[in-house]
Amino acid sequence: MAVVVLDYGSGNLRSAQRALERAGATVEVTADPEAVMAADGLVVPGVGAFAACMSGLTAVNAPNLIGRRLAGGLPVLGICVGMQVLFDAGVEHGVETPGLGEWPGTVERLQAEVLPHMGWNTVTPPEDSLMFEGVRDEYFYFVHSYGVLDWTLPVSERMSAPRVTWTDYGTPFVSAVENGPLWATQFHPEKSGDAGARVLRNWLATLG
Repeated sequence: MAVVVLDYGSGNLRSAQRALERAGATVEVTADPEAVMAADGLVVPGVGAFAACMSGLTAVNAPNLIGRRLAGGLPVLGICVGMQVLFDAGVEHGVETPGLGEWPGTVERLQAEVLPHMGWNTVTPPEDSLMFEGVRDEYFYFVHSYGVLDWTLPVSERMSAPRVTWTDYGTPFVSAVENGPLWATQFHPEKSGDAGARVLRNWLATLG
């Protein structure tokens, strides 16, 4: 499978590349529009501030490219802030920044005594999850202070409901979503050992 890791100036590009290559993909790190659209799968990583990531994405026309891929049913995987920007907006330090709007919802500060949420934690996926097939009761690596605390996407009778995975840290937050060609994780699969590698292989298996 040919995968592009989107290079828009927001970190972990090489670690994501190496993890995907170990999982069996051929990987290019680029923001070239032709490569982004031609790839079997697109990975959108992200670390740091929501607003900074949105600025970087906009600079390489990523909102348009991601939208075009999804409109054509072409797979996209968001990781960490790369997941957060898929929602309507992010609020940091009282400032609201528009996101990509693929899902309704607002990224906000976690309600926990100790932040950031950094280290290993479990996830609670739905029983029919494809992302976590063969991965149950495992730990994944998180580094974040913000997340989505409320999933609000209405379910249409004509469309299958997204599979939403939750994690508890002070309060439950969305830690992964599977929604047709659009998958995303709040945790870092590329830093999550064998369990993360299986998640990446499960995603690659959907690209064929």
